[in-house]
Amino acid sequence: MGVDVFLNAAHRKYKGARLGLITNQCGQTSSLIPTVEALYHHKEVNLVALFGPEHGVRGDAQAGIRLANGVDPVTGLPVYSLYGDTRKPSAKALEGIDALVFDIPDGGVRFLTYSSTLSYVMEAAAEHGIKVIVCDRPNPIRGDRVEGNVLDPTFRSFVGCHPIAMRHGMTMGELAWLMNEHFGIGCRLEVIRMEGWRREHWYDETGAFWVMLGPNIPTLMAATVYPGTCLVEGTNVSEGRGTTCPFELIGAPWIDAGRLCAALRELSLPGLALRQAHFTPTFSKYKGEGCHGVQIYVTDRDVFRPIGFALHLISTIKRLFPQDFQWRGKTEPLHFDLLWGTDIVRHRLDDGESVDSILSSFQPGIDRFLAVRENYLLYPALEND
Repeated sequence: MGVDVFLNAAHRKYKGARLGLITNQCGQTSSLIPTVEALYHHKEVNLVALFGPEHGVRGDAQAGIRLANGVDPVTGLPVYSLYGDTRKPSAKALEGIDALVFDIPDGGVRFLTYSSTLSYVMEAAAEHGIKVIVCDRPNPIRGDRVEGNVLDPTFRSFVGCHPIAMRHGMTMGELAWLMNEHFGIGCRLEVIRMEGWRREHWYDETGAFWVMLGPNIPTLMAATVYPGTCLVEGTNVSEGRGTTCPFELIGAPWIDAGRLCAALRELSLPGLALRQAHFTPTFSKYKGEGCHGVQIYVTDRDVFRPIGFALHLISTIKRLFPQDFQWRGKTEPLHFDLLWGTDIVRHRLDDGESVDSILSSFQPGIDRFLAVRENYLLYPALEND
């Protein structure tokens, strides 16, 4: 991991430096020492402050919960929230800091908010002349798969800061270079590369320990379907939050599980199997209510396309249960639009356009993104491919 490389070399480049650390539960060395403790006890550097993204430095806060500044109970260091009153480090929080170390992985999808946090951190660093050091980590769902659409800048939000593909096939370090150079943030940036990672690697092929990306992405299977089924957030259908299989269970009290499962099976979508599912969320949508729908099983993750599947899923639910299905929100842009980075998808679904037609319309934008992306890739593909 990039953090291991950084720790081994810190005595040469950063001896005596006062560091701020942006991290969460995923920030671990290869031997599962939290990056917070590894830097705090490092003899050559001086860790002086912590900054927490969504879910917090220790990863114990649920999605969407605003976090306040505080004190880390283990180290006694001040913790500045980047998911509360501000999303960007303040001038006061950055006082006396020589460099900011960022050690959080990306989940491989645009709307996971960690890359937005990095963007804001880099902007603040550029404004105050502070260096940013990104300790790179694997893209858990491969670094060679690009899917979905490219965000329309009109729909920029915290679930989509820059016009990149929804499933972008990049690491956090590569995203840092892209945002800094192509999108003009212009901070002093250093990316600490991993050693041994290749673009075709799924996370469980790296030999590294899996740490949940967030409270609702506890497993690699959840991360695999997340680029698609997170889009269900923008509807009145449960995406499985409040169950032991978030993003793998999809349903609502008004869905006929048998009808939905049969209709989806008729599509013969590649790389997955489905079963009728019945569940009762303990929190989030339909808390305490029985929901009916499907559970997703990825049978061949190399051919499974989560975004295409999710669009078929939502289109099918909308078609089968038109009296009950709704988009979430009362004012535009709706949450569904922010996740997609456009309102075109929602309007096309409302107009009855086919999913295949919608998906094919994304290709010109994806082709342009791929051409830009090529300039910022730091890792090779497997030599025998």
